[in-house]
Amino acid sequence: MANVAVLTDSTASIPEDILQRLHIRTVAYYIHRGQEVLRDLVTIQRDEFLRWMMTARFVPTTASPGPGDYFEAYKQLVEEGKEDIVSIHMTSKASGGFQAATVAQTMMKEEAPGVTIEVIDTRNVSLCQGWMVIEAARAALAGLSLNQITATVKKMIPISRMLQTADTLKYLYLGGRIGKAQNLVGSLLNIKPIVGMDDGVIVPMGRAHSRGQAYQQMADMVADAVGRGKAKIAYVHAGAQREVEKLKELVEAKVDVVESFFAELSPALAVHTGPGTAGLCYYPVE
Repeated sequence: MANVAVLTDSTASIPEDILQRLHIRTVAYYIHRGQEVLRDLVTIQRDEFLRWMMTARFVPTTASPGPGDYFEAYKQLVEEGKEDIVSIHMTSKASGGFQAATVAQTMMKEEAPGVTIEVIDTRNVSLCQGWMVIEAARAALAGLSLNQITATVKKMIPISRMLQTADTLKYLYLGGRIGKAQNLVGSLLNIKPIVGMDDGVIVPMGRAHSRGQAYQQMADMVADAVGRGKAKIAYVHAGAQREVEKLKELVEAKVDVVESFFAELSPALAVHTGPGTAGLCYYPVE
């Protein structure tokens, strides 16, 4: 077992088999659906939530875990014998999870002064955050120290990139997560917007007349960024497995991909992207 525990948010959307294999702990986000309070990937799962979203008459809201949620997660790890914890979170510019985890970190100093917790703001989301968590967990299992693992994650922050497209930006707009892509909201119905993230904020990356053209543009963007190097890529979607399979084919015709997998967004992220979203999260590797 690793000496360093790795913890993240449910919004990292890491596939369950990877979570289990790498001993990654997650803290669930909240989804408020009318009067219902749901826990992301605990009391609501992906398929069930997307089926509901297809016919929903209103958009739910989401909330980050509170300090108490992170405190309980840290406390459990300490009770299991962990003295070093790396806690990796989605961008603080779109969610309060990082801030809540920082408060919980302070609470743990009083509860267990011998425990060291590093709380990291990835300035990213989804499987970009997820890649950092995965590599941190692999490093922990390899026996690296907390300082070494923290340095690995921080090195990945500026080079991990997200690209995604959907038929509409309505969900991002209604959820208040549209960032600097506001100008794409009024696009014609036959325009497929491409968005990414820059320093923790959603930004416009382009637009296309069809999903196929959008995927081609995304493949070109990854190829330009990676050049003759190699990349690790997660193909991410919300109920759109066939779409990301098309995207994978285009990308891997242009880019030397040394590791890839498919991942479906957690319900707490699908609230903001809407069903049918397809994209990728990648970073170049040496």
